[in-house]
Amino acid sequence: MSNSTDKKNTMTIVHSIIGVAIMLFFRYLPISLPEITPIGIQVVGIFIGTLYLWTFIDPLWGSLMSIAMLGFSDYMPMSGIIKEAFGSPVTQQVFFLMIMSGALVYYKITLYIGRFFLTRKVTNGKPWLLVFVVCLGSYLIAGFINCFTAIFLFWPILYDIFEEVGYKKGDAFPRVMLTLVVVSALIGFPMAPYMQNGLALLTNFATITANIPGGPVVVNNAAYMAVAIILGMVMLVANVLFSKFVIRPDVSKLKNYDVETLNKHPLPPMDAQQKVITGGFVVLILCLMIPSLLPSLPGMAFLTENSYGLCIFVVALLAAIQINGKSALEIPKVVATNVNWGAYFIIMAAILLGNVLTNDSTGVSAFLSVVLSPIFQGMSSTVFIILLLFMACVLTNVCNSLVIGMILQPVVVTYCVQSGANPAPIVTLLILFVLLSAAITPAASPFAAILHSNKEWVPTKYVYQYTVPYVLIEFVLVLIVGIPLANILM
Repeated sequence: MSNSTDKKNTMTIVHSIIGVAIMLFFRYLPISLPEITPIGIQVVGIFIGTLYLWTFIDPLWGSLMSIAMLGFSDYMPMSGIIKEAFGSPVTQQVFFLMIMSGALVYYKITLYIGRFFLTRKVTNGKPWLLVFVVCLGSYLIAGFINCFTAIFLFWPILYDIFEEVGYKKGDAFPRVMLTLVVVSALIGFPMAPYMQNGLALLTNFATITANIPGGPVVVNNAAYMAVAIILGMVMLVANVLFSKFVIRPDVSKLKNYDVETLNKHPLPPMDAQQKVITGGFVVLILCLMIPSLLPSLPGMAFLTENSYGLCIFVVALLAAIQINGKSALEIPKVVATNVNWGAYFIIMAAILLGNVLTNDSTGVSAFLSVVLSPIFQGMSSTVFIILLLFMACVLTNVCNSLVIGMILQPVVVTYCVQSGANPAPIVTLLILFVLLSAAITPAASPFAAILHSNKEWVPTKYVYQYTVPYVLIEFVLVLIVGIPLANILM
């Protein structure tokens, strides 16, 4: 154990040195990239070094180093970088949404949500319907709360069910079920346009299209979410059907399982604090959603213009409400235990890097235009989307999905400017697919890494054996269902 820990510590130091070295010394390599300025070379080096650190070590540490190195570069003084990174409205909205979703976990409200999905009597004697309901619950929790919650909520409950009915480590059904929870959570991950990585990518696209003819391109939240939900539900059904008819694990032990078994240990009724937190979260989600669904109603313009402030307002209001002599939302406790700082800082650094890379002073956008113009010349939008999503699928499974989304967005802009194609459906499909397909390798996303770490129940070879076909199914469905759906709704 000691040798393994020492080796891990040594490799962390080695990877850290390599990543920082790339950031510092890439600019001195004897390479010349058309249109890219000396400042752009520095930024590209920092970007590549950041990718390396995100891939091989802690993303939080790599993100902070990335922000520091940008401040040390010639792009902007450190004070400007700090202001741009920490003062971004998107990162602030993500932070307060993380407090809200973290509160659902801290106050154990997610236990009631999970219990709801797992105690539907309609699933008695219908193993694959139970599988679908669990997948649906994972999908919705990942979309409206976060992926980590979905996984860490359903996995322990499933372990109890496996023990109850007689499944053991090494059996096929537990392997499939635990994998499906992660895959379903990933499908739900980009669903909400106002949450975490989806919000970051949509905002980044609006920023980089600000100077194109007719820009900026702001994707309608309601249309985006409609595409995400319809496409996501189709993917859930397809993955469950593939598991049932192709993988075919033995589910006979579940045929006599009664969901009432879970009620042997019933949860107590929700207390006043849990009800207030739940109500506040529902109100916040509705305030973020309704303006896109019903934009003509009175007050909708105000909600749209102040969407970032709404998150702060609701958190402040919940903190002000007193129940039994204490705040309904105890912010210090929630922040200390249930805010994912790694996810927060990788979003912050990715947004900052996206803005910096597409700034005119770097020349990166002009470089992409020069390099990609011959490739895209005369290419139909359908062929372009197929090529784009294939690139997204491959790249997101060797690197962080959010970063790959940032990298590929300028490619979409370049193509749409040249061809006159509508960028909204293309970037919607890109954002959805680049985030939901990050399931195969540990480097793709922290959620895939969690699946790979569960070797006792899902050995590595089975992770690849299951996730590869699931992602291929999702790729085909994006092309068959997603393209026409996005074109119709957008």
